[in-house]
Amino acid sequence: MIDFALLIVIAICVIALGLAAVLTRNLLSKDQGTPKMREVADAIRVGAEAFIKRQYSTIAVLAIVLAIVIFAVYYLTGQQDLALATAAAVIVGAACSAIAGVVAMWIAVRTNIRTAAAAQTSDGKALDYSFRGGAISGLIITSMSLLGVSLTYIALGADPLHTPFVIIGFGFGASFVALFAQLGGGIYTKAADVGADLVGKVEAGIPEDDVRNPAVVADLVGDNVGDCAGRGADLFESTAAENIGAMILGVALFPIFGVNGILFPLIMCALGLLASMIGILCVRGKDGADPMDAMNMGYYITAVISAIFLYFGVQWLLGATPNWIYFFVAGLVGIALSVAFLRITLYYTDHNYRPVQEIAQASETGPATNIISGFSVGLETTAVPAILIGISLLLSYWCGTMTGIEGGGLYGTAVATIGMLMVCAYVLTMDTFGPIADNAGGIVEMSGAPDEVRHRMDKLDAAGNTTKALTKGYAIGSASLAVFLLFNAYMADITKLTGKAFEIVNLASVPVFVGALLGAMLVFLFASLAIRAVSKTAQDVIDAVRIQFKDPAIMAGTKKPDYAAVIDITTAGALRSMVLPGILVVAFPAVIGILMKYEALAGFLMVATITGILLALILNNAGGAWDNAKKYIETGAHGGKKSEAHKAAVIGDTIGDPFKDTAGPSLHVLIKLLATLTLVLAPIFI
Repeated sequence: MIDFALLIVIAICVIALGLAAVLTRNLLSKDQGTPKMREVADAIRVGAEAFIKRQYSTIAVLAIVLAIVIFAVYYLTGQQDLALATAAAVIVGAACSAIAGVVAMWIAVRTNIRTAAAAQTSDGKALDYSFRGGAISGLIITSMSLLGVSLTYIALGADPLHTPFVIIGFGFGASFVALFAQLGGGIYTKAADVGADLVGKVEAGIPEDDVRNPAVVADLVGDNVGDCAGRGADLFESTAAENIGAMILGVALFPIFGVNGILFPLIMCALGLLASMIGILCVRGKDGADPMDAMNMGYYITAVISAIFLYFGVQWLLGATPNWIYFFVAGLVGIALSVAFLRITLYYTDHNYRPVQEIAQASETGPATNIISGFSVGLETTAVPAILIGISLLLSYWCGTMTGIEGGGLYGTAVATIGMLMVCAYVLTMDTFGPIADNAGGIVEMSGAPDEVRHRMDKLDAAGNTTKALTKGYAIGSASLAVFLLFNAYMADITKLTGKAFEIVNLASVPVFVGALLGAMLVFLFASLAIRAVSKTAQDVIDAVRIQFKDPAIMAGTKKPDYAAVIDITTAGALRSMVLPGILVVAFPAVIGILMKYEALAGFLMVATITGILLALILNNAGGAWDNAKKYIETGAHGGKKSEAHKAAVIGDTIGDPFKDTAGPSLHVLIKLLATLTLVLAPIFI
């Protein structure tokens, strides 16, 4: 019999999918603009769909091979009863993650043209369309994640003491696909962007989305395959992996809460999805208003309603203990951390604040001082987030212990993680809004729309850059709580497999210290490979663009550039470059665990997680600050466009591009993939 709580989860997900269907129907009925706009939009759509098809064909082969390996691992270690179930869960998780990425991209490439068309008459309508497009992705992806975990749990027997340890395969499959989707899409988008900027802006002195630039369509395609498809898969696996980790911790409290403690994360995330739907429907664009005001209002409405739902959810599901209110406070800590991370990211990446203004000021003395200042900002950004993560973990753990339940401290950290996840659908909405607005701005520019239309889109595009930066902050914040959760789930799994309590990792042990050292090394090596891949592919793009720029007819605007040639170069480079880092991340920890066993792998996982969080903060925020320093100068500050300061800022931005859109976001997935991998392969590390 399916538990009543699961029926509530399924019902809310169905409602969310129904709302997404209504929004999709309404959005697709809107005007698609001028023939020139449609021509540009069609080129973006065709390029994005071609890349996604080739990328996911490659990922599918890798995922099937991985599932076979996992089946063999379980079968050969004497767990034949789990072999097929775990391998099947991996395939289902991988398939759902792939669908999540494709859905995000499919919606985005159909919303961009309608947003551009709306901007011809109203910036309020343009905001409505682009935000609704983001909402469709956010609702579908979050619903699919919750439905995927719930239905897999039911399909594998719904045994509260056994099934949570099996469905981790679902989370691992989702993480595996998300890593390749984010990495491949990130390499594509930033190689095209760097190539377009360096040859177009710096060398030729033409605008960002100038129709004469052969790399500009590839750049706009990249927004969809990297920021939409990649991030969609990223947040899909975040929700899945974190829910499963919390369910595993709930097994230890089964004598107290029963199945309610195990299903708590799914139910609360479903209620958060309901809160997000309310927040989304409250957002309305107004002509002349700041788009961020409307989106921020929707976010705070979502957070407040989530807190109310959290109170009643904790009382209902965890009310078996007299001190259940402390679990509610732990959940509030998670919600507060999500708000804090958004505000911190805004401070470090918005031109209204000191860090970006410092970088813009440094640009007046050349690219070297711009780069030094930007990297300094990136290093600085680790301080406050690390302190806040530490305070949140300490507070939520303390709240858990105050319930008086044995093991309540760790479950308190799980409740905090779920509290942060409750607003995920709304955050994903804001994230997908960013590339839609960016694409719409490119369509407006390339179609030769009047200046007033461009001004409307410039304002929306600037808001999109802010939301993309904010959601990266949220993603790493939620990942930081999640990996602590998954690390403890790994220790619980080892305890179950060995029959001995595994509660202490001794860093003074030589194998553990070596494992920890190699964990930190892997994070830096992975980031290096990701950034190098952008550099190599961008070099090919730059060479191709330079060759086309030698044609006077292209520069005069009388001949159309060969956009398809640059798209093919970028696609081939991204797909070729994503395989080695992805395989390294899967194979390396497996070798460590086999050779040095489970405690050394625990050290590996612990230090890789800490290093990955800090490096992701550096890369994300430095890149975002460089980007917005360039855009700040383009508003007229420090000499404006085509000034020496602007040229220096463009160079700084091209360094920040692979930081914030390739290596940084891929690290979010990396640290969760390492955690789910250790859980799935735990039997061979004993």
